[in-house]
Amino acid sequence: MAATDEDIKFKKETVGKLLSMFFKEDQTRVSGEAVLLMAEMLKIFIQEAAVRSLKQAESEDVDEVNVEHFEKILPQLVLPACSMALIKDSQSSWKQLE
Repeated sequence: MAATDEDIKFKKETVGKLLSMFFKEDQTRVSGEAVLLMAEMLKIFIQEAAVRSLKQAESEDVDEVNVEHFEKILPQLVLPACSMALIKDSQSSWKQLE
C-alpha cells in the first residue's frame, strides 16, 4: 500500500525536540508555526529522498530500493544545504571584516 501525502506526518513534539537539540542556549524556544513548517520541510525532504532512491534503483535495473541506493543519492540532497550554509558563513565573515 502506497502512502499518500495525508499519511505522512511527523509528531509535533518529535520535530520540536529535534530542533531544540541544536539550540545553543537552553532558554531558546520555538513557536508552534515554526515546528509545523519544519515538519513540512522534513516531509518534503523524505519524499524527495524516496523518489531519488527509486530512480537510482531503476537506473541500475533493480526492482527493490535498498539502503545503498539511498546512500548514492544522499550527497545530492545534503550538498545544496551545506553549500548554502557555507555561503551564509562567508557572507557574515565578510561583514565582520568591513
